[in-house]
Amino acid sequence: MTARSLVLKLTAGKEEPERCNQALTVAATAAASGVPVSLWLTGEASWFALPDGCPDLQLPHATPLPELIQTVLAMGTVTVCTQCAARREITPEDVVAGVRIAGAATFVAEAVADGAQALVY
Repeated sequence: MTARSLVLKLTAGKEEPERCNQALTVAATAAASGVPVSLWLTGEASWFALPDGCPDLQLPHATPLPELIQTVLAMGTVTVCTQCAARREITPEDVVAGVRIAGAATFVAEAVADGAQALVY
């Protein structure tokens, strides 16, 4: 039996703190549980890939976003959408070590792989 994986796309940035926290909590929890995780940062979430781009949104009862991103990065894959990065003039040299920039073809390949579960926040 093929191991299940989680492909998660976050489309919101700091303007929607609860949605961001929910997505990153699910991704970090899955990664910490041993589930292969691929987290995609798109739209305004693209900024989270920068060294100072992941704010601590101070949500009550929530783990800080920087800690969640680091958990996913340590145990899974974090990707910024190519077009989203280009629109924000984010380059591979700008992002946190270990974050990649990739396009829709890569997302689709991951999302439709055997055993994959895709979620969009």
